[in-house]
Amino acid sequence: MENVLFEKTPVPKAYMKLALPVVFSMMVSLIYNMVDTYFIALTGVQELVAGVSLVVPVFTLMIAFGDIFGLGGSSLISRLFGEKRLEEAKRVSAFCIWGAIGFGIFVSIVLMVFKTPILHILGTDDGTFQYASDYYTWIAIGATSIIFGLVPSNILRTEGLATQAMIGSMVGSVANIILDPIFIFGLKQGAAGAAIATVLGNLIADIYYLYVMIKKTNRLSVSIGDAKISTSMIRNVLIIGILASITNIMQSFMVMTTNHYLLPYGNDKIAAMGIALKVNMITALILVGFAFGGQPLIGYNYGSKNNKRLKEILKFAYLFEMGLGLVFTIIMSVFAPLIISVFMKQSDIVSNGATMLRFQQLGMTFMAVTLVSTCVCQSVGSALGAFILSISRQGVVYVLALVVMSNVVGYNGILVSQACSDVITAVIAISIIFKIINKK
Repeated sequence: MENVLFEKTPVPKAYMKLALPVVFSMMVSLIYNMVDTYFIALTGVQELVAGVSLVVPVFTLMIAFGDIFGLGGSSLISRLFGEKRLEEAKRVSAFCIWGAIGFGIFVSIVLMVFKTPILHILGTDDGTFQYASDYYTWIAIGATSIIFGLVPSNILRTEGLATQAMIGSMVGSVANIILDPIFIFGLKQGAAGAAIATVLGNLIADIYYLYVMIKKTNRLSVSIGDAKISTSMIRNVLIIGILASITNIMQSFMVMTTNHYLLPYGNDKIAAMGIALKVNMITALILVGFAFGGQPLIGYNYGSKNNKRLKEILKFAYLFEMGLGLVFTIIMSVFAPLIISVFMKQSDIVSNGATMLRFQQLGMTFMAVTLVSTCVCQSVGSALGAFILSISRQGVVYVLALVVMSNVVGYNGILVSQACSDVITAVIAISIIFKIINKK
C-alpha cells in the first residue's frame, strides 16, 4: 500500500495524504502555543511574560536537537525505502531512537550545569530573571522527552503512518492544554507550571509514539539491538540532521538577537514581540507542515530515480505553498490587532504587537519558497544546499538585515528585518534548487 501511495497515486492526492496529518498536528501545536501564551499572559505580570519569552529559544533549541535524529533519519530512511534497502532502513530508525534518548540526557545535564550564565546570555535582568529561571529549570529537566518526540513523529511518516504521527502530536498538545491551567493557577506554579505542563505533555506523546512504533510498524524498529549502523550511515543522518536542525537553532538565535535589539526600548516591547512571534507561528507552522509533509514523497522518488514524478511533486509543492503564504499574509495583517488583543488587553502591547505581527507576515510568500527548497535539499541529501539555507533566513542574512535596517530606520528597522531576510533568502533558495535540478 505504501508503494502505491509513493509511486502511483496522483501527486496532489499523495502529497496531501502525507502532508495534511502533519499540518493538522501543527495546528494542534498552534492551539497549544496560543493557549499556553494565553494562560501565561493571563497572569497579568509583564515581567513573567517577558521572562518566559526570553527562554523560548532554549525550547526551540531542543526541537532543533530532535530534528537531528528525526529529520536526518527520515531523510535517509525515505531514500533507503526507495532503493528497497529495507533492513538498513530498519537499523537507521533504531539508531535515531536511541541516539535521541542519549543526547537528550546529555542536554539536560549541560543546561542545568550552566543555568545561570545561559540565562544571562538570553537577556534576563533583575525583573525577569526569577520567572525565566523557573521556566528554564523544568524545560531543562524534561529535555529528553522533548527531543525524543521529534524522532518517531518524523520517521513514522516514511512508512506512510502520517496519521499516527499526527495523533501523537495531538495527544501531547491536548494534555498540555489541560495541564496548563492546573499547574499555572491551580497549583500556583506560575512560569514553572507552564514548563511542567509542557514536559508532561511531551512525555505522554512519547509513550504513545513508542506504542505505535512497537505495535503498528513493519519496517521500523525501537530495539537497541538494531541500533548498530555503519559509520557512513551515521554520518549521513548527522550531516542532514544537523543541517536541518540549524534552521531551528537559527530561530532561537533570531529571537535572542531580536530581544537584545529591543531591550533598550523596554520590557513591554519584548513581551509584545513574544506574543507576536507566537501568533506568527500560525502561518509559519502551517507552511512548514505542508512543505515538510511531502518530504517522504520527495525522498522516496529521488531514491527510486523517478525523475518525472519528482518534478511534478516539486511544481505542486512550490505553487501551493506560495499561494498559501500570500493568503495568510493578507488575513493575519488585516486582523492583527484583534488577534494580539486576545492574549493581552493592554493598549501598548496590542499596538506594538499588531505592528510587529504585520512586519513578520510581509515575507511569508518568500518564506514558503525557502521552506520547500530546504525540504528538497534535505530529501535528496544535498548537504551544502541545506546548510546555506539553514544559516541564512534567520541567521546570517537576518543579522545583516537587522544591523543595516536598525541603523538606517531605527526601531521600525528591527521589525522589518525578517521580511527583508525572507526575500533575499528566497532568491538564494531558487538558485540552489536550479543547480540541484540541472545536476541531478
